[in-house]
Amino acid sequence: MTTSARPLEGVRVLVTGASSGIGRAMADALLQAGAEVAASARPGERLTEAVARWESLGLAVRALPMDVRDEKSVEKACVELASVWDSLDLLVNNAGIGMRTVNPRFIEEPKPFWEVPPDGFRDVLAVNCTGYFLVARTFFPLIAAKTPGRIVNITMNHATMRRAGFVPYGPSRAAAESLSRIMEEDAKSAGITVNMLLPGGATSTGMIPEEISPAFASALLPPDIMGPPIVFLASPEAAGITGERITATQWEAWCSEHGVAPRPGSAG
Repeated sequence: MTTSARPLEGVRVLVTGASSGIGRAMADALLQAGAEVAASARPGERLTEAVARWESLGLAVRALPMDVRDEKSVEKACVELASVWDSLDLLVNNAGIGMRTVNPRFIEEPKPFWEVPPDGFRDVLAVNCTGYFLVARTFFPLIAAKTPGRIVNITMNHATMRRAGFVPYGPSRAAAESLSRIMEEDAKSAGITVNMLLPGGATSTGMIPEEISPAFASALLPPDIMGPPIVFLASPEAAGITGERITATQWEAWCSEHGVAPRPGSAG
């Protein structure tokens, strides 16, 4: 039974990239709302620290080390999760890397596509698009076991996909959006919904260089802006909603347009 304070009691969610940034913020919001969360990220200190903090608060979290670029790692993680969960209510595909991996000063000194190293291009696409495919494909049986299962893919503003100096990050997010649209169509027959969620602007995460102008830093969105929409998308109220592209900065407007009552504390 759910309560207003814990509306996601009994809901099982897998969040990739949950050890930092918006992934950590979404995992936190889901846990605080009562969900059981498999917090996934590459193995290391950040994941260990994040999970230890949630456990100290008595929240229903389990660590699920996984490198979304590695098919074997994804398969191993799926086997591990399936040994304790017989189904998955929601997959949140969030694990990603940004422009810092190919150009540490991409904000002040953007570089054209012809200066981007091929290995850097491949790595960003491998995480931000192929990773979404591998995780959704591998965990699909667990998602399909709980009708209606749900998938939420995290994306970014369309402007980011056209901005000078944003190869390969922009193309990786554009590819993930196309993947999301096709996943939505393919998953209909299985009763699985697929939606996209984005912050609505540059967010204060590890993807942003440490040395940026004060004006730019002051305009960064807090990661927890993703909390209200992801809790809604995991809730019973979101049943049947599919094919949506929800922007967290416009959350209250989206709720108004769709006849949804935002929970107290919702961003918008």
